Amino acid sequence: MSVEVFAPRGQDQQQPHAQDELYFIQRGTAHLLIGAQRYDCASGDAFFVAAGVEHRFEGFSDDFVTWVVFYGPQGGEG
Repeated sequence: MSVEVFAPRGQDQQQPHAQDELYFIQRGTAHLLIGAQRYDCASGDAFFVAAGVEHRFEGFSDDFVTWVVFYGPQGGEG
């Protein structure tokens, strides 16, 4: 398991990750695309993204910050 602070600026250029992920929105607002689904997100929200799934933040505020937790085996827990 690893934990990071993620604060994209300009454009989020993430690629799918090899582990499952949890995002905990710390500050600001954004839209999170997970596959074909779009979610509004704000401080206090939490999201799960399975390993290998396309995802990115869009339309994020200048103060947007999220914690991201990568966990489990490579390829996800299935």
